[in-house]
Amino acid sequence: MTAIDLNADLGEGFGRWRLTDDEQLLSVVTSANVACGFHAGDAATMRRVCELAAARGVTIGAQVSYRDLAGFGRRAMDVPPAELAAEVAYQIGALEVFARAAGARVAYVKPHGALYNRVVHDEEQARAVIDGVLLADASLPLLCLPGSRLLELAAGAGLPAVTEAFADRAYTDEGTLVPRGRDGAVVTDPEAVVERSVGLARSGVVTAYSGARVQVRARSLCLHGDTPGAVDLARRVRERLLAAGVRVEAFA
Repeated sequence: MTAIDLNADLGEGFGRWRLTDDEQLLSVVTSANVACGFHAGDAATMRRVCELAAARGVTIGAQVSYRDLAGFGRRAMDVPPAELAAEVAYQIGALEVFARAAGARVAYVKPHGALYNRVVHDEEQARAVIDGVLLADASLPLLCLPGSRLLELAAGAGLPAVTEAFADRAYTDEGTLVPRGRDGAVVTDPEAVVERSVGLARSGVVTAYSGARVQVRARSLCLHGDTPGAVDLARRVRERLLAAGVRVEAFA
C-alpha cells in the first residue's frame, strides 16, 4: 500500500498574534513543521505546539529560516554560510528543548520560505543548511524538494533526506515551484487541491503550470496552514487519500 506523510507549517504566530489553527491541524497532519522564531514563532508558541503535537502523536520537525520576522521569511537574503549554518543549528536546538520537555524530540528539519527556494539551486546556501543540521544532529532527515541541490548535497554528506510535494502550489515543467508572485502560483480551488493530493500520492505526477504532466516523487505532502479554510481542506485531503487506499503516516 502506498504511504504518504502529511506535513503542515505550524506555530506561525508571535505573541498574541496567531496565523495557523495549530490545534485543529494537529488532528489531521502526521508531521508538524514548527516555526523556530526566525520567521515566526516565539518561546511560548514553540512550547505550546510541541506539547500539542506530542499529545497527539504528531512528529515534530524544525522549520528553519532566514532571520526575517518582518517579511515572514519570504524575502531574499544573503547570509554568509558560516552564519547561516550557526543560525540553522540554533533554531533546531531551541525547538529541541521544548520537544524534549513535551516527551518528544525534533525528528527532522525543513527550510522555510525564501531559504527553501534558495537551496533548490544555490549550492553555497544548501551546504550551509546541511552544515547547520550536522552541527545540531547528524541523524536528522532533511525535508526538501525533489531534484534540489539540497537533496543532492544531503546525500553526499550522509544526511538522510526525504522529498515532499505541494498540492496547492503550481509547478514548472522542471518540477520546481512557480514563484508566489506570479498569477496562479497558488492553487485555490479546494477540489483541485484534493485531486492533486491523491495524484501525487498514488502516481507521483502533477499537472504543471503549462499543462504538462510532471513527475514529482514524494514521501511527504505539504498542506499550508495559512490559507483560508486550511483545516477543512486538510481533512478533505486526508479523507480522500484514505478512501483511495493511501496509508497516511509520518516518515520519521
